[in-house]
Amino acid sequence: MTERREGAWTRRGFIGAGVTAALGMSAPAPAGQQQPVAPRRPRPSRAQLAWQRDELAMFIHFGVNTFTDREWGDGTERPAVFDPSALDARQWARTARAAGFKAMILTAKHHDGFCLWPSATTAHSVRSSPWRGGRGDLVREFVDACRAEGLKPGLYLSPWDRNATSYGQGEAYMAFYLAQLTELLSNYEEIHEVWFDGANGEGPNGKRQSYDWGRIWTAVKEMQQDAVIFSDAGPEVRWIGNEHGVAGETNWSIVDPRIVRVPGVTGDEVMRSLREGDRTGIVWRPGETDVSIRPGWFHHPAEDAQVKSVEDLVKIHFTSVGRNSKLLLNVPPTRAGLLHDTDVARLAGMRARLDAIFAEDLAASSEPAWVATGATTAVGAVMLDQAREVGLVDLQEDIWQGQRVARYAVDGLVDGAWQPMSRGSTIGYRKLDRVSPVRVAGVRLRIEDAIESPLSVRIRLYASGGPGHVPRQ
Repeated sequence: MTERREGAWTRRGFIGAGVTAALGMSAPAPAGQQQPVAPRRPRPSRAQLAWQRDELAMFIHFGVNTFTDREWGDGTERPAVFDPSALDARQWARTARAAGFKAMILTAKHHDGFCLWPSATTAHSVRSSPWRGGRGDLVREFVDACRAEGLKPGLYLSPWDRNATSYGQGEAYMAFYLAQLTELLSNYEEIHEVWFDGANGEGPNGKRQSYDWGRIWTAVKEMQQDAVIFSDAGPEVRWIGNEHGVAGETNWSIVDPRIVRVPGVTGDEVMRSLREGDRTGIVWRPGETDVSIRPGWFHHPAEDAQVKSVEDLVKIHFTSVGRNSKLLLNVPPTRAGLLHDTDVARLAGMRARLDAIFAEDLAASSEPAWVATGATTAVGAVMLDQAREVGLVDLQEDIWQGQRVARYAVDGLVDGAWQPMSRGSTIGYRKLDRVSPVRVAGVRLRIEDAIESPLSVRIRLYASGGPGHVPRQ
């Protein structure tokens, strides 16, 4: 809280101490006991804030692997195999938009080195394929489709290239790679996310390439100033540490860059920092949770019966978006160049189920009352017009002012007494707590620890905790 008075703040103004007592809140500490103002902690940039608010992005893995039925190509694939018969990037984008996605990221080049645009750097591209008579440019079709459907386009350019003869030759490959990056970021207007990984998987006896990440990231910003850069380590968005769709229950958007320095570095402390962030972090680097709708990242006909269920997808939403992360869900096109009917149906089912869960905010007409109870503690409550059954608590910090909450508890007012509903650590952009359904007249959020003087947290309440609901313990 930025100011202390005898009472509490609401969105309409200040209310008296008598009301706070009625809600079971203790009065704030005397003004003379205020602690010195802490140094300003990390805050998101406007681009990072917009990136997180999108919540859902779709990953598109498509290339020669789609036609060879492999996950990792070896770079010896003939460009002639790339020949989708009915490619329609607008179908991808329409599906994404209908399912509530706000952005899409295309694998412009995977580890096999095959370029989905007519690159001047290599013959290993769509220029050498029969698709569109060798005159096709899938990156152009992709970004145009995104913009036509109101989606933000992003691109992934694999640092590992198993086709390039210069790979493993240090500066020669860096020049090659930067030339490809320049083509992608100079010729397709605004790109909103540039996606990297630290792939270098040829094994102990294979080629080793040292990536100059400083030059790569600087080049991105010179060409696309407002794009956010993702990699295992950032510098603006970090990997969440797994590909299962599960962010950490504790998930800070701030990290210590001395722990997570460059992509491809592993170790227990690195993986912990990727998963949880760092309470004492000094840079804003939120986590992105990537997972595929299928067992593999590219489409394989044998996996058509293994698409994640609607229930699985909704659970992933709760363990990614609902844990202060953004979800990047991979949906791979078929050899025809279309998203499979099963995948499309599951995405539509996910959207319908989420819309049903979040259809009515039971606290929409209630004004929360907040009171600071100490330098790093506060209590807020919403009182309902009538007792309602609640199965889901939706919490949001104003992350434009930074992430502050480190420990909290949620209580429900049942028959005139406050009863525990859930407990947690971080909140951040969004925290979804599924609870055992209980009929309450109000809900109280107790901030028990924060890294700065806590600000008010938005509290929304819903009746259903979602499919397969297992309440938090």
